[in-house]
Amino acid sequence: MTVSPPDTPLAERMRPRSLDDYVGQRHLVGEGKPIYQMLSRASLFSMILWGPPGSGKTTLARLLCLRLKVHFEQLTAVAAGVKDVRQVIEAARKRRMELGQLQTVLFIDEIHRFNKAQQDALLQAVEQGDIILIGATTENPSFEIIPPLRSRARTYVLNPLTIDELSTLLDRALVEDGYLRSLEVTFEDRDMLIAYSGGDARSLLNGLEMCCLLAEDNGRVRIDQKVLEEAFQRAFAKYDKGGEEHFNVISAFIKSVRGSDPDAAVYWLARMLNGGEDPLFVARRLIILASEDVGNADPNALLLASACFQAVHAVGMPEARIILAQVTTYLAAAQKSNAAYLAIDAAYRDAQNLPPYDVPLHLRNAPTGLMKSQGYGRGYKYAHDFPGHFVEQDYLPEELRQKQYYRPTEEGREQRLRERLRQLWKRRRY
Repeated sequence: MTVSPPDTPLAERMRPRSLDDYVGQRHLVGEGKPIYQMLSRASLFSMILWGPPGSGKTTLARLLCLRLKVHFEQLTAVAAGVKDVRQVIEAARKRRMELGQLQTVLFIDEIHRFNKAQQDALLQAVEQGDIILIGATTENPSFEIIPPLRSRARTYVLNPLTIDELSTLLDRALVEDGYLRSLEVTFEDRDMLIAYSGGDARSLLNGLEMCCLLAEDNGRVRIDQKVLEEAFQRAFAKYDKGGEEHFNVISAFIKSVRGSDPDAAVYWLARMLNGGEDPLFVARRLIILASEDVGNADPNALLLASACFQAVHAVGMPEARIILAQVTTYLAAAQKSNAAYLAIDAAYRDAQNLPPYDVPLHLRNAPTGLMKSQGYGRGYKYAHDFPGHFVEQDYLPEELRQKQYYRPTEEGREQRLRERLRQLWKRRRY
């Protein structure tokens, strides 16, 4: 006889109660790693936990507080406002100053959804030690968290769980959960269930429970492709966000844009979005492509890609797919040049491998009399004082005067840049 399924979702029932049971993120919690070291010193700092859904951000925050015996408060950025934040801060300040109790950790889920005013409300409390902030976000903190708050917190990146880690969680649930333990569960393709989760532990466990609810027959459950599709409400998309196929599809997308094939590029874009890829991740890749592969052959490409990121951020899915498709097809169809990319790489190699040559004296500022007496700025020719706003003079260190890093192509607008540079710099091979 089977046990009735509890009201609490399986992912919540299986939430670990100690760090010893925590699965994944060994680069943070493994011996000698940052959070392990933090715990060994019995100290806790404000931090931003950045990772995909189901990677263990909330669980890790709770377990840290449990281990260090600090007061834990949780807010969800979707529902909380400045008033809620200030109430928690005031209570924390009173708890610390008047009652002499332990520090308060304020955990804010989806902190990237807080606007600037809400994030500003946290600054003073973090700085004065009234609270220890732990923010969880699925978005890049560099774009979503204001710099003053980001500088007061350490950012830790959580990875999607690996296949082995998800398999461990699956085995544990089948053995430890009372409801699942009452069933005889078999899999037609266990790996497919894991692939459906996309590296998301919550999705894996709740999907497993839904499979059991759909397929249970007199205490027996057989999980096949049809059951998986019903449980996850979609056909299987071969796009594991944490596995090899993730990188294969991204690679195909990038190379299709670079190769000027808009049809292939938009297909791989659809594969990524259908597989649950973060549209902002794709938008960031388009910005890189616009500069690396289109470059000065079409400078508008970078403007369009940057606008794409802002538009995708503002609109969200599913409409963001249209914006991404517009920019993807434009970049794929645009004329290409990687001259700027090659130029900076060549200059980087010299900057890393050659001595730090002195700035020529005529290029140096001379704000003091002493500097002028030493020759700073002497002989500098102000370009705007000459016909065509140009005068030939040396701008590189003497040791590098024969170097040429930027070699514009004859594609698109870059051809005009090349012709202009040829006319200006007779000694160089543009």
